[in-house]
Amino acid sequence: MFGYVIANKDIMTEEQERRYRECYCGLCHALKKRHGSLSRLTLTYDMTFLILLLNSMYEPEEARGSSRCIMHPVRTHDWVTSWVTEYAADMNLALAYLKCMDDWKDERSVVSRCEAAMFSEEYFYVTQKYPEKCKFINDCLDELSDIERRRERDPDAGARCFGRLMGEIFAEGPDKLWSERLRLFGQELGEFIYIMDAVLDLEGDQAEGRYNPVAAFAEGKTEDDLRYTLTMLIGECAAVFERLPAVRDADIMRNILYSGVWLRYNAEMARRHGQEGGRSA
Repeated sequence: MFGYVIANKDIMTEEQERRYRECYCGLCHALKKRHGSLSRLTLTYDMTFLILLLNSMYEPEEARGSSRCIMHPVRTHDWVTSWVTEYAADMNLALAYLKCMDDWKDERSVVSRCEAAMFSEEYFYVTQKYPEKCKFINDCLDELSDIERRRERDPDAGARCFGRLMGEIFAEGPDKLWSERLRLFGQELGEFIYIMDAVLDLEGDQAEGRYNPVAAFAEGKTEDDLRYTLTMLIGECAAVFERLPAVRDADIMRNILYSGVWLRYNAEMARRHGQEGGRSA
């Protein structure tokens, strides 16, 4: 369900793209430093949004550097890190490990079990630092598995569960007032991601006879109907964001929330309709 919270680089300024890349590379740097080189295989752009948001909310002191990495060994890349980056790296690792274990339990995927084994020791370290968060995330994934096993027809059940998971990840920081507002934002974002993922998987799931949480909801509805539902969900998320006192990098975050989250949807719709480009959000 990850890979949706990304920026639309086609409409970014050079300065915005540089800042976005610095935060992404900072996450990669933090993963290597805290959890070893292999942990960088779990790197996602989704956690970069978390970094941008928490950095904007709490304005922590940032460290800067430049280095090469195994993915881009030819030239150096600038990066920025803070305590927010370290937190995001830990959550990135935890989510990757728990997702692999969830796939092992649900699908008996040997590949997922082997991937989980690679990160089990590092995950243990994360659980020692964030025991309540890790338990909460694990419980949510267990609940999602149960929802899928009983083939729940109400898409809100899974969406709310995944929303709670994302809310727990976003609810971090020294100020409890802001952390609770960040939790609400994470919940709204998580619900959108869950439904978006289900909508894009619907065609394939139906063809293969697999469970899909929006299958019953989508009966009799058109593509435009489903897009309207997604638009309403991300609109509620954006409304919560606009009430947060986020100033720094707000332009980049708006790029993601108003345009970037639609990139995969637009590409998939373009593929289905045999077009070279998708509708803009």
